[in-house]
Amino acid sequence: MSAEQFDIAIVGAGIAGASFAAALGARGRVVLLEMEDAPGHHATGRSAALFSMTYGPAPIRALSRASEAFYLSPPAGFADHPLLTPRGMVMPARADQLGALEAMMDEIGPNGPAQVVDGARARELCPLLRDGYAVSAMWDDAARDIDVNALHMGFLRQVRAAGGDLRLRAGVTGLARVGDAWEIETRAGPIRAGIVVNAAGAWADELGSMAGAVATGLQPRRRSAAIVEAPFGLDLAGLRMLVDIEEQFYLKPEAGKLLISPADETPTPPCDAWPDDMDIAIAVDRIETACELSVRRIERSWAGLRSFVADGCPVVGYDPRAEGFFWLAGQGGYGIQTAPALGRLAAALAEGRAVPGDIIDQGLDPSGLAPRAERFPQ
Repeated sequence: MSAEQFDIAIVGAGIAGASFAAALGARGRVVLLEMEDAPGHHATGRSAALFSMTYGPAPIRALSRASEAFYLSPPAGFADHPLLTPRGMVMPARADQLGALEAMMDEIGPNGPAQVVDGARARELCPLLRDGYAVSAMWDDAARDIDVNALHMGFLRQVRAAGGDLRLRAGVTGLARVGDAWEIETRAGPIRAGIVVNAAGAWADELGSMAGAVATGLQPRRRSAAIVEAPFGLDLAGLRMLVDIEEQFYLKPEAGKLLISPADETPTPPCDAWPDDMDIAIAVDRIETACELSVRRIERSWAGLRSFVADGCPVVGYDPRAEGFFWLAGQGGYGIQTAPALGRLAAALAEGRAVPGDIIDQGLDPSGLAPRAERFPQ
């Protein structure tokens, strides 16, 4: 079978690959290669989906700020309802956690969209909190829920409208640079492309190894979550997301129920992740300690993978060892909220264009995200 010819082959059709492809528009012939039956199966579709400009290291916060305008005013026809809805986030701190609260506020800085409140105010904002549990808290009134499916599907519609091709059940089984292009063996047939974009999520280092690229040390980490009943009479519409200041648990409304998680980061090989019963039990214990909530039954549970390199920031840029191999990986738990800006940033770097000024204006240095070997201690 002769190989189909493309300008750019993007491996992975989750939020990273989809946002990148959408940002390319109609420039060149583009194919998205997805190994599963549907895009977004592993991480994109399993996100708690909160947009918060106080969340994550400095480059993530910059990318989130640069994404806000897209979320508030997406292109015409992108989605048939708003991508963001008000939620708010309370991060309670016990007496022994006040140092963590102070460190977080120092990191965010005085101009960030957050403030410190006392324990009484924290309980007003989140009535589930036990009286006396929190001495203080961070209050992020600007945090909002993200409609992840609408965001992902909107990007994929843009890709199709621009002539992009989505191939499902097309996992990559072989990769070699031959002449001025990559020859890519997939389960759906051979592909040839001048540029390969590594948006393979938890499998990104495996794909990089096939290409002879730098080893990033990317580590997939499992995060478990569950759905439980909400207390009778609780105003779920007005309930803020509750996140421990040291991220030992979180809780938020979800379709008339409560979504809970121990916010675990369990190292695991790339896989179709499943929840661990002990992790769910830990979530229940921590949340029952912090909240006036008695969990009688787990209605359902699941797990997803969040992939990190050592410095916790994404890996974005051309590999120094493998010509035409472009990294878009390591988004950790921030890939959804940063997708609009990160997709545009990556597309600009891949095409050799100037990084959009609105992204640079947020204080982001794109060179800090590049796949330099010295970033990745072995």
